[in-house]
Amino acid sequence: MKIALFASGKGTNVENIIRYFNGNKSVNISVIYSNNKNSGAILHAKKYQISGILLKQEDLSFSNKLVNELNSNQIDLVVLAGFLLKIPRKFIEGFNGKIINVHPSLLPKYGGKGMYGDNIHKLVLSNKEKKTGITFHYVNENYDEGKIIAQYEIEVDSNETLNSLKKKISREELLNYPKIISSFLNE
Repeated sequence: MKIALFASGKGTNVENIIRYFNGNKSVNISVIYSNNKNSGAILHAKKYQISGILLKQEDLSFSNKLVNELNSNQIDLVVLAGFLLKIPRKFIEGFNGKIINVHPSLLPKYGGKGMYGDNIHKLVLSNKEKKTGITFHYVNENYDEGKIIAQYEIEVDSNETLNSLKKKISREELLNYPKIISSFLNE
């Protein structure tokens, strides 16, 4: 299975996924795309000698070119690992059912435009939620509305801070994203 990773930020999930599948003959992390030239994901691409490509907004707008590029590289699965740009309909049509994402809440709660990272965690805390978690889902044309693959729940302690909640969410993502990707090997 050939995988393309898309990321915008530090690339923590990117490195975790690369390390998890390193040496696995059934999985090849073929390319890493980022819309942020300062992204840790691009540094991880260099470190692990994987093709790292800077993706501009217009590259997504003209997504036929990107879909053709991914198809010519025989990409089987697109994994969004902290990618903040909206995926256009044409791209989704070209890779329907082959684009997955992790979202740092239990969807449908706290999904939609602008709902990522600290924005979500602050709302969870201010709304005094008793639980939150992560959701793995297929990507469709609407933010965070694709079919849910799996959810992992965590308790929100009464003395929870933004930092402690972020650490819990990150731990769940790091633990479970490789397992979710692995499940596609058995389909």
